[in-house]
Amino acid sequence: MTESSSPKTLVFATGNPNKKEEIAALIGSDVELKDLRDLGVTEDIPETGATLQENALIKAQHLWDRFGLPVFADDTGLETTALDNRPGVFSARYAGPAKDPLANMQKLLTELQGVADRSAQFRTAIAYIDRSGKPWHFEGIAKGKILEEPTGAKGFGYDPIFLPEGHERSFAQMSLEEKNGISHRAKAFRSFISFLEDRKS
Repeated sequence: MTESSSPKTLVFATGNPNKKEEIAALIGSDVELKDLRDLGVTEDIPETGATLQENALIKAQHLWDRFGLPVFADDTGLETTALDNRPGVFSARYAGPAKDPLANMQKLLTELQGVADRSAQFRTAIAYIDRSGKPWHFEGIAKGKILEEPTGAKGFGYDPIFLPEGHERSFAQMSLEEKNGISHRAKAFRSFISFLEDRKS
């Protein structure tokens, strides 16, 4: 990779080790992937955007301003048809500021009790700021439906209640490799990684 195009060190604006593990498996060994813990960042980065893409850019810009390294951030929302695409941008804190995934799932399941249309989709937005400070945007979507109750112990977030389209197991029942083959986050990151590959010398 050239110093001016693709990064050798790439900052991922997350403190979630599960997300870092997923992305490290996709991004390959020729890039050193650092997260917030590696940089000693312990404060919460404000997510005040009205959209997933705005939130991703806010997080990436915060770290680029501080460290000046190529950085990317993602924001993911679960959009349910019957609830006018809620929880959407509020997915991580749907049940309150504690960002409790179990409470978030329970709130969503309660709101969907007796609802026939359980169709939903995960959307991941990525914002990448390169070495020069220029922002780039990527997106991935996984369609599916909300299960009646949590199923499976893998994954994180809403994975136990999301059944991806064309499959008979929830995201939380799939191995990391299986999930990375079809997930919204994997689709968005494949677009991002393809972009980085195109910038190699």
